[in-house]
Amino acid sequence: MKISTTLTNEAILQELGQRLAGARLARNLTQAALAEAAGVAKRTVERLESGQTATQLSGFVRVCRVLGLLEGLDALVPEGIPGPIAQLQMRGRKRQRATGRQAVAGEVKKWTWGDGS
Repeated sequence: MKISTTLTNEAILQELGQRLAGARLARNLTQAALAEAAGVAKRTVERLESGQTATQLSGFVRVCRVLGLLEGLDALVPEGIPGPIAQLQMRGRKRQRATGRQAVAGEVKKWTWGDGS
């Protein structure tokens, strides 16, 4: 099943759990062996594979590391790289906070008399 925005959160967690179970079985690991190698409880692996929401993200990362799936997480939340103009404006500094203003692409200002623009 392809993960898309039309799926519920529970369906996405179920799909991720099935994929983790498939990756574990492809490496011929038991749940207990995977749990030991990842440094988590066997119950954590069981919960991850069943799609239960009571698991911690750190346990998910540990299991992905053991299964060799860690590099795939980079696509999950890609690193934001500012454009060349933004890089020049920032002068090597890292952005610390949001402005709070919503940037709308192609926003057209209504012209009125005496506006001068």
